[in-house]
Amino acid sequence: MQFSTPISVNDIAQLISADVIGNTTAFATGINEIHKVNDGDICFVDHPKYYETCLNSAATVIIINTKNVTIPEGKTLLFVQEPFEAYLTLVQHFRPFIPQQSLINNTAEIGKDTVIMPNVFIGNHVKIGSNCIVYPNVFINDYTEIGNNCIIQAGTVIGSDAFYYNTKKTREVWYKKMKSCGNVIIHDDVEIGAGCTIDRGVTSSTIIGSGTKMDNMIHIGHDTIIGKNCLFAAQVGIAGATTIEDGVTLWGQVGVSKTLTIGKNAIVLAQSGVPASLEGGKIYFGTPTEEASIKKRELVWVKRIPELWKKVME
Repeated sequence: MQFSTPISVNDIAQLISADVIGNTTAFATGINEIHKVNDGDICFVDHPKYYETCLNSAATVIIINTKNVTIPEGKTLLFVQEPFEAYLTLVQHFRPFIPQQSLINNTAEIGKDTVIMPNVFIGNHVKIGSNCIVYPNVFINDYTEIGNNCIIQAGTVIGSDAFYYNTKKTREVWYKKMKSCGNVIIHDDVEIGAGCTIDRGVTSSTIIGSGTKMDNMIHIGHDTIIGKNCLFAAQVGIAGATTIEDGVTLWGQVGVSKTLTIGKNAIVLAQSGVPASLEGGKIYFGTPTEEASIKKRELVWVKRIPELWKKVME
């Protein structure tokens, strides 16, 4: 999430009741997770395991629960007892939940010749390009950006909250919701089938590249980046923070785990499970996925096991 204007670290500290350590004259331009931060961003860390990673990241301002660290030159630390709670405070302040009474928010920008069917919900600051068709009962959440010549079939949800929780088993409620303040960006010429769900980024963007086509009942997790001209068949599920490069084909019921990369022009055959990154330009099959030619030979030998066992026992 980017702020509308840079905010001084002292103003941020006042909002979250933090002690300012290090550079007291810095300004923050946004808030992001550790794997998404850029120069000017705020991020938070509350576990010693990740202190060094966070301190050496691109983040300008770090909300942290210890003073016993070496501060990199030019960075600002904001010391609080509960960094996660401080993060929630900032999200609520800069991107609060605003109840909406109308189906289409008056801040929405809708391009020329775009058709919005009945019962479509369009939230705050949504941008939809020209020559699009949005079919009935589609939900488009706040800050979503949709390009030109897109088709969104009935019942699809774009911009639902990330499935993302802060976990501490020392408290009564183990899983505490990490409020989503990111968005979804859909580029030109994308088609999205009926009943699909696309989560917005936690603090950044979920992105679908131009020319990508999605069948019905597909789920795209938070902060996932999908390239150009991909093709996804029905019931594909992709977990959060995954990168799908250009030209990838995922056939029906393929499941893709989180934080991995599928390379350009890879093809994953139906009902496969992808637990780790895949090289581009190859065909894959199975759970866990292997190159399809190898997996098929393996299945042939599996079928021959009873016959081989019978021969051994004779």
